[in-house]
Amino acid sequence: MNVKLFLSLAFGLLIIDHASAQDDLLKELDTVKSKEKQVEIAGFKGLQICNMQSTKLTAKGEWYVLISHRFGDLTEGLDNFFGLDDAYTKLGAIYGVTNWLSVGLSRQTNNKIYELTAKYKFKSQETDGFPVTIAGYNTMDINTNLSTDIYPGLGTNNRFAYSTQLLISRKFTEKFSAELTPIYIHKNLYDQTTERENQFVVGMGGRYKIAKRLSVNLEYAPRIDAPENTVYHDLLSMGLDIETGGHIFQLVFSNCQTMNDVYVFSNATGKWNGGSLYFGFNLYRVF
Repeated sequence: MNVKLFLSLAFGLLIIDHASAQDDLLKELDTVKSKEKQVEIAGFKGLQICNMQSTKLTAKGEWYVLISHRFGDLTEGLDNFFGLDDAYTKLGAIYGVTNWLSVGLSRQTNNKIYELTAKYKFKSQETDGFPVTIAGYNTMDINTNLSTDIYPGLGTNNRFAYSTQLLISRKFTEKFSAELTPIYIHKNLYDQTTERENQFVVGMGGRYKIAKRLSVNLEYAPRIDAPENTVYHDLLSMGLDIETGGHIFQLVFSNCQTMNDVYVFSNATGKWNGGSLYFGFNLYRVF
């Protein structure tokens, strides 16, 4: 046999064998990749829906600075300059300890309340896998405005109130996400004539993306065991998320002016149908 012909055939067979081996390797890699579960991201852009927490967490090592305002009753018109005369302010910071745990501290002007928070993720929604994202959220309030002049027997423990929340969300499409949040609230000091020491709430919220950096949000949180003589109402809020680079800016309309979770879910004073209505915003800056 011609030596050149023999070498050509041998070289050709070697190439075919090498190509076949590469094809088998790529098939194996594709098989491994297909078995890996892809996590759904960006179900919610903000850490809050409006007042409610979303299942979004800060990333490890990230700092979020929070500035929130809730102005006074819009329905009073020029008497309080459409709420601008009676604003509440909340300042806080949130730190991502890990990718599944964040902690925060804030203070709001109403009752000079300090709020300690912890948010932690149990499970993320997966593409063609686990159907929802599940996270937990806990808060502890310290009311520093309480006075022994009004409460003569006031003790340090009476200043504390707590909330425990289970956040369950699903990103249904690229535009729509929804969340269900069972909530337990405990107050060491409360008005026995209008509220309970322990209260249960079921929060519901959603986000619908209407543009690349814009979404409409809605939330409702009925109290399932409110006393009949209560003067408070179920939380109802709607808002608008505006994403601007490192900022998340949220415009909020709500029947609740306060911003700490315990009061938000148990002490909403306004009503959308003929009652008080409050406008405000949440501003998050990432560092």
